Amino acid sequence: PDLVVFSGNQIAGYEKVFAKTFQRRRWQESSNISSSDKKQLVDKVHEFVAKLMKPLEDRSIPWVVTYGNHDFQCGLNNEELDKIYQDFPCCMNRSASSTSSASAMQSTKCVLPKQIIFTCEPGTFALPVMDEKHEKVVFSIVLVDSGDYAKSGGYGSPSKKTIEFISGLSSYLPEHICVFQHFPLPQYYRVLREVPQELAAREHAIEGYRTFAGRYYALDEKHVLPDGYLGEGISCPDVDSGEYAALLDAGAFALIAGHDHRNSFAAKDPESNMLFVATPTCGFGSYGPEPAKRGVRLLEFDIRHPFEPRTQMLEFGNLVGKPSSKKAYTYALTAESEHELPEVDLLRKPSLLTRLIRRWRQRSTR
Repeated sequence: PDLVVFSGNQIAGYEKVFAKTFQRRRWQESSNISSSDKKQLVDKVHEFVAKLMKPLEDRSIPWVVTYGNHDFQCGLNNEELDKIYQDFPCCMNRSASSTSSASAMQSTKCVLPKQIIFTCEPGTFALPVMDEKHEKVVFSIVLVDSGDYAKSGGYGSPSKKTIEFISGLSSYLPEHICVFQHFPLPQYYRVLREVPQELAAREHAIEGYRTFAGRYYALDEKHVLPDGYLGEGISCPDVDSGEYAALLDAGAFALIAGHDHRNSFAAKDPESNMLFVATPTCGFGSYGPEPAKRGVRLLEFDIRHPFEPRTQMLEFGNLVGKPSSKKAYTYALTAESEHELPEVDLLRKPSLLTRLIRRWRQRSTR
């Protein structure tokens, strides 16, 4: 590939190996970490990143990362993690050199020394993609740090600085961007169809998360491309942070998210025609689809229609072979990682009053 994108949660910060430095929420005070523990933590993460990126580094394949809701939990913030990633020659991440909303810099210390990068903050930056003659920018690949957790509950959103960065991209880049981030947006629910609860089991519908709890959804064939599947409710922020409007202002033609472990689909937003993409778990360190269905998503851009990328899943079962159900490791691959975190109810079940009001509305519309 020309570029590999890691969409967050490269580091499972909740694992027992990070127990000494674990930070459950960014705004909570963490215990004082000794200098020796901090050094051990940095070395540990650096060693892990080296193993993770070795196939790419050995082949001089450029790669980039953004951040999810578990990376920081290891005890390192995104800026500290970014410094570790940037130690590797093929990493295209760069830190902003000024306090302005965006600054352009040439990637002089990596495998693509002439690549221009517009930086904002760790995990948020833009990579202009030139035509084959290097005469003009066709579109830009934009990575967005979509946040981690909201103090009010549920998942977080991009920072105000990141939203302003997205909105301002059209000032210095063509209005065509392809965005990669960790969390999907609430607008992803537009490409689903709501299924009556009594038909949910028959249609393999999935209950929505938090603000969408109590309702059941299936992929809408009118909007979703073939071979997609929905294995869990779309885990998005409770409220619209304004990111969707900013993406429209910047001319986003695709948004690729990687948080939902059991969802895999590509669909066209019925209102904007933006391509919404969900990609399931890639590795075997956390829950996800069956082992054979885990994998990476390929996007191919053709200069004849650069804003209509072709996409498909490259799955473990097709690339390596389906694991035998008789082998002991099959369970281990589908089991969740070992941790001591308290359970979190992501569904946020609706109250009795909410259920009664919803039932009354359903009856009144009949």
